[in-house]
Amino acid sequence: MNLLLDTHILIWALNEDPRLPEKAKEMILDADNSVFYSVVSVWEVSIKHANHPDNVEFSGKELSQFCLEAGFLPVEMRDKHVFALETIMRVEGAPPHHDPFDRMLIAQAKAEQMLFITHDALLPYYEEKCIIPV
Repeated sequence: MNLLLDTHILIWALNEDPRLPEKAKEMILDADNSVFYSVVSVWEVSIKHANHPDNVEFSGKELSQFCLEAGFLPVEMRDKHVFALETIMRVEGAPPHHDPFDRMLIAQAKAEQMLFITHDALLPYYEEKCIIPV
């Protein structure tokens, strides 16, 4: 399977953080799976690092390098990802979710037929089969 990691899952995996759910760890380490990271995550980390370097200790460029060193594969932005963004729907009455990075990552996973691995409790409210909550 092709897995696209949500930004926090990506960071936890790279840092061997104990917050990484066991299910996510198993999926990432499964040799039958290909693990991808998105330029969207690099963009998100770059912005957060610039705004709060005390909270986000590495730059987007460093994140990208760490991903490549770990053997993760990049997903670039494409028109079809933006078009998929227009098709993403949330369950009526779901709690508000205002993170444009998450929406773009979901759109990329959907357009590329990947599984999107996340620990964000708000994301399963999107009616997308590609979202795998862990």
